[in-house]
Amino acid sequence: MVATGRSPRKRKPLDLAGLSHDTLLEMYYKMCLSRALDDRIWVLAHSGETGLAVSAHGHEAMQVASIYAIRKGYDWVAPYYRDGAAMIALGVTPRQIMLGFFAKADDPNSGGRQFPAHWSFPELNVVTRSSNVATQILHAAGIALASKMKREDRITITYFGDGSTSKGDFHEALNFAGLYKLPVVFFCENNEYAISVPRRKQMPIDDIAIRAAGYGMPGANVDGRDVIAVYNATKAAVDRARAGEGPSLVVANGYRLAPHTSNDPDRTYRTREELETFRATHDPIPIFRHSLQEAGILTQSLDSELQAKIAVEVDDATDFARNSPDPIPEDALKHVFAD
Repeated sequence: MVATGRSPRKRKPLDLAGLSHDTLLEMYYKMCLSRALDDRIWVLAHSGETGLAVSAHGHEAMQVASIYAIRKGYDWVAPYYRDGAAMIALGVTPRQIMLGFFAKADDPNSGGRQFPAHWSFPELNVVTRSSNVATQILHAAGIALASKMKREDRITITYFGDGSTSKGDFHEALNFAGLYKLPVVFFCENNEYAISVPRRKQMPIDDIAIRAAGYGMPGANVDGRDVIAVYNATKAAVDRARAGEGPSLVVANGYRLAPHTSNDPDRTYRTREELETFRATHDPIPIFRHSLQEAGILTQSLDSELQAKIAVEVDDATDFARNSPDPIPEDALKHVFAD
């Protein structure tokens, strides 16, 4: 096995972490909505109707739960390209997501001029990103420095994969943030692969969180399949940052259940047997569904209603984006060069 092979947890009573039943159901709904949008976008990309697709399959719990630990629309978010579920959790609509993947003129990220999944939502304090991995980690440190200089109580959270922790940007940002005790949460989505390179071939350690100690901050490992565990770990890091106690590194451990992108031949570097084994044990959606059902929060009829609502939303978003106007050539250099 390439990945760590964490076995399924024994079921225990659901820790609500102070969250209401309605909030937990909303988190579940947004996880399922992200998955349904991903499934549709994957089909559209492979049919040639849209361009590149990047999936959050397997990351839904870690992304949604962590977003619910911040003040949405107030705190800063520096995401990476796999963070579609995080954007849904923030309040980005299915129509907005689809406009980006169809590269339409009304795409809120770039007006259809940037790669898909290069998120940018100023009204939600989501910072635009580069195609190069790990650059957003440095941006997050800079934004956190600005918040500290302004004496604001805003925190910044930045997302990245395990592969990004092998980049110089990661180490420079953590060193700077640790030195100046900046209000930033570094959130690593460890899915065991840096594109086609398994974790064991990209770093000489098994535990990414231990890297935090070198920069004077706490590092937390959390089961990335577990919504409540991710929420609690992120909330602790957010509260610490907001209280002026400095940065933290949170490592959510999971598994990427889809290829890196729709153009990725993942059969060349991982077996179908490995993928199916982890699909059976590491899919966060059925895990959370079962926990909610056992806690009496989610019934079968309510789940069916939610899935039907999601199907309508995905169809609506697809049709809306498909029929929206394309960018015009005259706008190609807009906001690129000064007038």
